[in-house]
Amino acid sequence: MRIHFYKYQATGNDFVVIDNREGKIVFSREQISRVCDRRFGVGADGLMLIEQDPQVNFNLHYFNSDGSQSLCGNGSRAAVKFASHLGMINGKATFNAYDGGHVAELFPSGIVKFKLNNVSRVVQHGDDHFINTGSPHYIRFVSDIQHYPVVEEGRKIRYSDAFKPGGTNVNFVALEADNTIFVRTYERGVEDETLSCGTGVTAAALAASLRGYRSPVRIKTLGGELSVDFEKSQTGHPDAQSAGFQEIFLSGPAKMVFEGDLEL
Repeated sequence: MRIHFYKYQATGNDFVVIDNREGKIVFSREQISRVCDRRFGVGADGLMLIEQDPQVNFNLHYFNSDGSQSLCGNGSRAAVKFASHLGMINGKATFNAYDGGHVAELFPSGIVKFKLNNVSRVVQHGDDHFINTGSPHYIRFVSDIQHYPVVEEGRKIRYSDAFKPGGTNVNFVALEADNTIFVRTYERGVEDETLSCGTGVTAAALAASLRGYRSPVRIKTLGGELSVDFEKSQTGHPDAQSAGFQEIFLSGPAKMVFEGDLEL
């Protein structure tokens, strides 16, 4: 079977994106892994199907490179750019993703601003934090971010008993000057470090706000720069675990890299 695809990247997170508005394409987990394989397939952190919906501009079905599903922040931004390419949106978008409905806006500069759902709780693990921004993220603040063993330490936490059976993504964060943080991520489903992770940098920005950082937080990743806006609230208790967040937006670039045909 021959399928036409597009390759997109959003601050180094790369995706195979497919127009499935006719609803004829269905992938098995094995096929998704094969397409995302960097030696035997196209190569990507994930695969996305864009489909029609009578109530919103489009439905987004996102799959990690191992075939599992989750919300992907950078993938969502790339999907908005692709929907614009297809003529499905004109600047502003409404769409359904893994965790429900979302809105986004594509600016003339190419920046895509994507709204995430509210976060009601931050869980402390000693000096670390756990935040679900549509995907689960464990946040650890570190000092030597450039030389930190992200894959080794990230894998330990991802597969630890505390997060079985589903596991968690792991973000290592360095606090910098000028309301800026540097984030490196071990991604569940990819099982390696990725150049960027949208839901992860969002979780990291929210965690940084508990240490005095304010909205919008500027984020550096190995794949580029993003920003996160949010409003902070309290759920009725003064401790950090009860911190809540709303009006959460992830902003950054997304770009088509190439298109082609793949054989399954």
